[in-house]
Amino acid sequence: MPANAQISALRDQIARIESGGKRARGVLPFGIEAVDRKVPGGGLALGALHEVAGGGNGAVHGAAAALFAAGIAARTSGQVLWCMTRRDLFAPSLAQAGLHPDRVIFAEVGEEKAVLACMEEGLRHGGLSAVVGELTRLPMVASRRLQLCAEESGTFALAIRRWRRMTEAADFGQPTASVTRWRVTALPSAPLPVPGVSRARWLVELIRARAGDCADFELEACDDAGRLALPAELANGPADTDTRRIGAVA
Repeated sequence: MPANAQISALRDQIARIESGGKRARGVLPFGIEAVDRKVPGGGLALGALHEVAGGGNGAVHGAAAALFAAGIAARTSGQVLWCMTRRDLFAPSLAQAGLHPDRVIFAEVGEEKAVLACMEEGLRHGGLSAVVGELTRLPMVASRRLQLCAEESGTFALAIRRWRRMTEAADFGQPTASVTRWRVTALPSAPLPVPGVSRARWLVELIRARAGDCADFELEACDDAGRLALPAELANGPADTDTRRIGAVA
């Protein structure tokens, strides 16, 4: 058997073991071949937990991570539960990323323990297309509970990791039960030949993928359908830096 086929078979076996033999529920592709080929299964696994964080503790990068999550949730079909502790979510921005406020149930709670409980209840409900929660810390036990609830109901789960201080960001490196982990950093937009601001750009990093590799992508931000895009100068060439890190297979 060729080496590539052996690696692919090994990844499939790892995925089956980690899922406990549960039936796969399909994936949500990004629609960009250069990205989807780096994500195990060709897209984000449905009925699973995924993590997203900004590339720093600044508001700009945190907003980019929230819009990245909103674009993903927008491409599911149905109502979305968004759980948070801070009253700073700007609904019109979510709409620009494809997630119209009419589709979102906003749940503002007092503390992060309540966010986790709210997410768990939303995932157990089974009638939502996605559950999003804003969290500073995500302990392994809590993430495992969310992952199991998502697997049982088939509901898409997104944990947006937020922090005010860089010391809190250290928790993002701790292991969790999430299937993928992403980091989104705002980049300068491309210059225009006329006065104005062009489409926002992000550095999107897949920093952990269960049974997969890490990768970096420079992409244009979500449009009003929740879809990312390759910058024009990269559309006919490689979209990622192909920076693979040791220990990327999880």
